[in-house]
Amino acid sequence: MSEIFGSGLKVADKPSNESVGSNSPREASRGPPEDWGSTTKRSLDNGFEIETNWNKTVEKFDDLGIKEKLLRGIYSYGFENPSAIQQRAILPAAQGRDVIAQAQSGTGKTATFAISVLERIDEEDPACQALIMAPTRELVIQIRGVVYALAEYMSVRVAFCVGGNEVSVDAAKIDGAQVVVGTPGRVFDLMNRKMLKTEKIHILVLDEADEMLSRGFKEQIVNILKKISDKAQIVLMSATMPPDALELSQKFMQNPVQILVKKEELTLDGIRQFYVNCEKEEFKVDTLCDLYETMTITQAVIFCNTKRKVIHVQTELTNNQHTVSAIHSDMPQKEREVVMNEFRTGSSRVLIATDLIARGIDVQQVSLVINFDLPARRENYIHRIGRSGRFGRKGVSINFVTRNDIRIMKDLEDFYHTKIEELPKNVMDLL
Repeated sequence: MSEIFGSGLKVADKPSNESVGSNSPREASRGPPEDWGSTTKRSLDNGFEIETNWNKTVEKFDDLGIKEKLLRGIYSYGFENPSAIQQRAILPAAQGRDVIAQAQSGTGKTATFAISVLERIDEEDPACQALIMAPTRELVIQIRGVVYALAEYMSVRVAFCVGGNEVSVDAAKIDGAQVVVGTPGRVFDLMNRKMLKTEKIHILVLDEADEMLSRGFKEQIVNILKKISDKAQIVLMSATMPPDALELSQKFMQNPVQILVKKEELTLDGIRQFYVNCEKEEFKVDTLCDLYETMTITQAVIFCNTKRKVIHVQTELTNNQHTVSAIHSDMPQKEREVVMNEFRTGSSRVLIATDLIARGIDVQQVSLVINFDLPARRENYIHRIGRSGRFGRKGVSINFVTRNDIRIMKDLEDFYHTKIEELPKNVMDLL
């Protein structure tokens, strides 16, 4: 493949995977098929042009032509009809085409690529055939759960590997797994140790692709690509897809199907956005205490920009006799898993977090998100508020702003073509 990321790194000398044979995903993606339909184009600030080049929709799961056992798993999981992104993206991905798909948070992206992956797995071959990667341990564990549930009636083994566990433990878990879900660092480590075999991998999925193609993961992704057949199908999924990530993706994908939405369409219709003018940073905790009763009506996530701030807010609320949980990347893996499990089951109702859980984490009951700090990266705003209003449900986001934050908030409004209104006094009626 051509040089990637402008870093001198090249995806080259990758092993050929002839065993994929007629199932090779590249067979289907060498040129635009007739059913791609018309393209929708838009130019971004840097001149890079985006095309939405797939307009075919499948309105019922039954019409996808997928395996009967997989179809049973879809209905057992609770799905009735595909969401908008599922109507458009499952078919080309299940056919083996390279796909770049962007859709709002909470619209079923995980199930989109999970269904596509399971459709392409040879159940009789025990080798690892699909690799799914995500940026955080929590998201990896959640994805593994979705794939495992959808494969209920199939003979498919699904395993996950993340940092924080012993390498030998992860190696034992992935042995014999046909679908492996992991974080890039641990995946690359297992590949280097020859514990994760790559010869039969013919599907690679990057969830939260914009984050995965950012500086923090870029080199790891390149190194992983070197170890996988260049015939392997690549699927990128995210709620946001900045132009630089899209431009980079073109360097290692072949004629990808692109299903994209404009950033002005990203703000979820079901989420009402408000702000509270706290004037000064030191007034935020008191404001949060005033809102505590509102937060515990349902479940709420409070986002802070740093681990130190998470610990500070947790301490202050606890000292004010308020029950809260907290999660950040310095916590041991087992403790993080316990916190997320308690929050998912509802035994914990208010969770204070860094952007560790901003992406992809699905807790059905969350209907309130509070940005104690406005996000440092404007792309994370939509990921954060997407924790509420999942899959079309109603949600509320409240942004705490100081005098220094007014400009940042206006920038968010301009970027997403949205309006963030001042929080009304009848906040209890919003939920």
